[in-house]
This record gives sequence, C-alpha cells and structure tokens, in this order.
Amino acid sequence: MEFEKPSAKGAMPTYRVMDQNGEIVDKSRVPDLTDEEAIRLYKDMVTVNIMDLIMFDAQRQGRVSFYMVSAGEEGIAVGSASALLPSDVIFAQYRETGVFQYRGFTLDNFMNQLFANRKDMGLGRNMPVHYGSRDLNIHTISSPLATQIPQASGAAYALKMQSLQNPEIEKRIVACYFGEGAASEGDFHAALNIAATRSCPVVFICRNNGFAISTPTLEQYRGDGIASRGIGYGIETIRCDGNDIFAVRAVTKRARKMALENGGKPVLIEAMSYRVSHHSTSDDSFAYRAKVEVEDWKRRDNPITRLRKYLENRGAWDEEKEQAARSSLRKDVLKAFTKAEKEKRPGLRGIWEDVYEDMSEEQMGQMKAMREILEKYPEEYDLHDFDGGADTLKE
Repeated sequence: MEFEKPSAKGAMPTYRVMDQNGEIVDKSRVPDLTDEEAIRLYKDMVTVNIMDLIMFDAQRQGRVSFYMVSAGEEGIAVGSASALLPSDVIFAQYRETGVFQYRGFTLDNFMNQLFANRKDMGLGRNMPVHYGSRDLNIHTISSPLATQIPQASGAAYALKMQSLQNPEIEKRIVACYFGEGAASEGDFHAALNIAATRSCPVVFICRNNGFAISTPTLEQYRGDGIASRGIGYGIETIRCDGNDIFAVRAVTKRARKMALENGGKPVLIEAMSYRVSHHSTSDDSFAYRAKVEVEDWKRRDNPITRLRKYLENRGAWDEEKEQAARSSLRKDVLKAFTKAEKEKRPGLRGIWEDVYEDMSEEQMGQMKAMREILEKYPEEYDLHDFDGGADTLKE
C-alpha cells in the first residue's frame, strides 16, 4: 500500500521562448512573426498600458466610477489573441483589454463604455471595463467571478454540435480567460469537468498573477498551481511564462490546433505572471504586500519591456521610435477620452428596453410612473434624459 505524495511529482515546467533580456532561449523556438508584426503586438500592449494610466487617474479624479488595469499582464492578452482566429469565440474576465485591442475594439469603443454614454454598446447598463462585442465574437464581461467559465464550455459544446450537423462550416473554438483566484470557484471545476467529458473545443487560459484580490497564491491553494488541476480532469495542459508574449502566442496557437483534433477537446494554459497594479481602483494592494516587491517586479521584468528589448536587439526599435509611438498613442487615447466624456447619456427608458421582444404591461406601467416623476419635479430632472433626447415616449 502506497499513497502518492504531491511533492514527489515535482513542478510542471514553464515554457519560454525569450528571456528577460529579450534573447531567444532556444533557436528551435524562433517566433513566427516578422519585425513589423511584433511591433504591432508591442504597440497594442503599450496602448493598453497608456490607457490604463490615464483611466486610473480619471477614476481618482471622479470622472469615471471604476476601473481595472492590466499592468504586468498585457502579454497574456495580446499574445493569446494573436494566435486565435477572428471567428473564435471569447469569454473574458476583466483583464483582457489587450484581447479587445488586438481584435479591433476601438479607443472610442473603450471610452464610450467606460463613460456609459449613449454610444456605449451596452447603453450604460454595465459597470466600466465590462466590454463586449458581437461583431468581434467577444461575449460581454460580467462581474460575478468565474461565471464565464461554464458558459465557455457550453458555447464550445454548441460549436461542436454545429460542426457535427454541418461538417462544411468553419471549425471554431472558444477561448476562456480567468485568473487563478477564479479557479477557486466551483464554476471552474464544473466547467472543466463538462468540457472534458463532452470533449468540447475550448482553450482555458488562466492568468496566474499571484493574487486573488488581496489573497496571495500561498493562501489560495496547495499543490502545483492551476496546471495540475487540468491534468486531474483529464485535460491536456501546459504552463508558460506569461511575461513572454512569444511563449503565450506559441502555446495558444498549438492549443487551438489541439482543441479541434478528433472532433474537439479542451486544453488548459496556465500563464505565469505578476499583478503589478492594484486589483482595481477599489483596492489598495500595499495593505497586503510590500511596495518594494511591486517596484522590484516593475524593474526586473514585464512583457512590454521584454518585447522592447527583443526588438531593440534586432535593430527594429530604438528610443526615437519609442517616444514617437508613445506620444502618438497617448494623443489618440486622450482624444477618444475627451470625446466620450462630452457625449450625452443613454435615455433612461433603456432600463426597460431589450429585455423582451415586446415590452410587458408591467414595464410600460413602470416607465409611465417614472415619467410622471420627472414631469412632477422639472427643477430636478430633465425629461429629455428619459428618451435620450427624443421628444415623445414611444409606447
């Protein structure tokens, strides 16, 4: 009789393409990108970083209510997005701004959602940073932690059924993003079990950034990270360096191919990184970790610096190009910021719209009651706000 000991198995290795100095660690792993394509990935990460800095300050000034930055994790989002097809379906958590950026979500799209104005695709019904786009095949982000993971398994199963019914259609996968903290939720376990038993073509991408809000990984779980859980559910799994955008891109590209093999199967990627920023604008991370630790990570390694060093080593980038790019991108972000902040709010009637195909009697009664309140207190409310500028209430 012999009991297996977790420590006897050893840690799962971490796949890496380039080191902290931007040097390729193994010549057999040379990136499948031209310098121009790599520069595009770099600019996407820098754009996200610049927008994060501006919007974090904007929240502190009271100009937006909430924000979450992606500092230290830009490479996971942009790198993985670059390995997917535009038709692949995405379920994001809340640090996947780089996925939206790479897929073509515009700065105007970002700012309209953050300011919840009338041009926001969600008409102000969601919290800031809860982006979504039907055109880009990205489901709208929701606040409850981990709910998107079983949804992703279900969507992947639907894609599988569609493919079986019509073998001629394009083969697609679902990519599902979440943090290691979300992997402590029951939804994570249910989702992996569903995907494994139903052989769903879904790639689970876990951002292990070291913290679940204020809880470090040491207090979250025992065992070998999140990767070992994939193995436990019978799912092919790999761990990669999340600060290495080429490693993230390479494993995602391979995982996508594997997910479509033999009718479909799930794959789990654990991308190791470090959350440089506070969890959100509602958090002060220095209450539970030392500031010197964060500053050390900023100085020692991050995906943007690492890719910049790679490009500089190849002679494809220099300080002049860096300053020009950052100046131009910052102007673009601020232009979209200013325009969105001045835009009008959505009509209040949007609270009831898009729930049913036709409004119910109860909804109509509620709308009428609200309009009566607005009319009763004209010094407090603008009736135009109800219809978003329309002159009449459509019933």
